Amino acid sequence: MEFLHAVREQSFLQVALLTGLLASVACGLVGSYVVVRRITYLAGGIAHCVLGGLGAARYLAVVHQWSWLHPLMGAVVAALVAAVIIGLVSLRAKQREDTVIGALWAIGMALGVLFIARTPGYQVDLMSYLFGSILMVTRGDLWLLVVLDVLVIAISVLYYHPLLAVCFDEEFARLRGLRVEVYYILLLCLTALTVVLLVSVVGIVMVIALLTLPVAVAGHFCKTLWQLMLLSTVLSMVMTTAGLAISYGPDLPAGATTILLAGSVYILVVFAAQLPHLFPRRTPAREQSPSSTDTRG
Repeated sequence: MEFLHAVREQSFLQVALLTGLLASVACGLVGSYVVVRRITYLAGGIAHCVLGGLGAARYLAVVHQWSWLHPLMGAVVAALVAAVIIGLVSLRAKQREDTVIGALWAIGMALGVLFIARTPGYQVDLMSYLFGSILMVTRGDLWLLVVLDVLVIAISVLYYHPLLAVCFDEEFARLRGLRVEVYYILLLCLTALTVVLLVSVVGIVMVIALLTLPVAVAGHFCKTLWQLMLLSTVLSMVMTTAGLAISYGPDLPAGATTILLAGSVYILVVFAAQLPHLFPRRTPAREQSPSSTDTRG
């Protein structure tokens, strides 16, 4: 009740709540593709390259007076560049895929740290992107998130069937004449944009958890991809809103609270799904029928 009252009174809570809802839409759509295609580790590499773009954008804005350059713009550029590089490497040099992803992961984080260190002033806003601070999202940030969200939704809807084919049966899609490489890189770019959206909610460190946990929970109740997308979107909205509400009273980090809530729900669902196997129902022995008894004349 305290949180509901505060939402009506405090504009920053309204922005935070709307940010979580907007990010949840892209999270449900793209997260379903990521889980089905099993490219979570690729998404992790993209996510950690984002810090380099955030730091570079902040450095240019402060040191070189590029006041129009928002940190999220740098995050978008860094995420898209990392997505294209990782996609090309995974398609054409699979034997070196893990090494390149690890290298990009480390380089992106290192560049971000260096740019932050060379930027004068207090950098609490950039560090909030590392661990997530949904309460620090401004109305200006919100419009950029809206644009990214609309772009993600439009691409996901327009190319639903090709992406579906690439995710479930790549060889069949190639036989049908689909340009698998193009759609695969498109999927990674969608993932990159979604990562940027979620960075504002839970931060770089925990972004993969929010991208995958709602989808993993929804996967226990869905049979088709579009059902998975819808249910995971709703679950993500519920989890981000509940995480914000739970963290408000005791003044806890909203991002970490959201991830802990999502992880707890996932563990409970997995445990509930295993109960029939852990405690199988015993069927009573059938009573012996008279016809099967040994009758002697």
